Amino acid sequence: MQSLRWAVADGATLTRRALAHWARRPGEVALALLFPVMVVLMMGYLFGGQMDVPGGGSYREFIVPGMFALTMAFGVETTFAAVAGDAARGVTDRFRAMPMAPSAVVVGRAAADMLHSVAALAVMAACGVLIGWRVHGTAAGALAGFGLLLLLRFSLVWTGIYLGLTAKGPESVAAVQILVWPIGFLSSALIAPSTMPGWLGAIAEWNPMSATVTACRELFGDPGHAGTSWAAQHSVLMAVVWPLVIAAVFIPLSVRRYRAMGE
Repeated sequence: MQSLRWAVADGATLTRRALAHWARRPGEVALALLFPVMVVLMMGYLFGGQMDVPGGGSYREFIVPGMFALTMAFGVETTFAAVAGDAARGVTDRFRAMPMAPSAVVVGRAAADMLHSVAALAVMAACGVLIGWRVHGTAAGALAGFGLLLLLRFSLVWTGIYLGLTAKGPESVAAVQILVWPIGFLSSALIAPSTMPGWLGAIAEWNPMSATVTACRELFGDPGHAGTSWAAQHSVLMAVVWPLVIAAVFIPLSVRRYRAMGE
């Protein structure tokens, strides 16, 4: 019990450290929060008139849940850059030499990034309301939808931590973008898989991103959540299973990699 309290206290200290860094660099935080807003405005107003939503409905309401999920995915780059930067500057090695719980560094980073994700979702939701997005389902369904988005982000936080611990430096973020952006856009976030070539649409519907996006559209009562594949018909289940699988893979890998650093 004493070791658990020690780990929690050390993790909270490093969470506050990350938040303090953001407080000293508000411009970077603001840009990170505003980028998905610009994408929503661009897609909704510039291209929205040319987009058809399966089953009818507003394209703006269609893309907002997709941008929620993409915002969670793009957060991998923030996690990666922070972890890789600390490792390259020797900060991680200094933490390892200090009398602190071994889990505090990675847990503190994960907690800070989850707080950042809550703020990003709040900004995106406000933007969505301004352009006409509404929750047409129940309050419980809306809360479940946001919960699934944060579950996706939680799993991707650990993916970013692992990649950051294995990278040679924060400049490797370009490699993460090459990984994240195709996965993010090869999904149902911005267009319906039914409009893609058959084989590509099948890949998109089984994309973990699509599971969360489709589930959120269903829970929010937004247009475009219907699909013919098994994954689309069971999107809420898959939106839980996929992040749990990703977390089950990358949490142990992150802990093992952190313990192996310096050996």
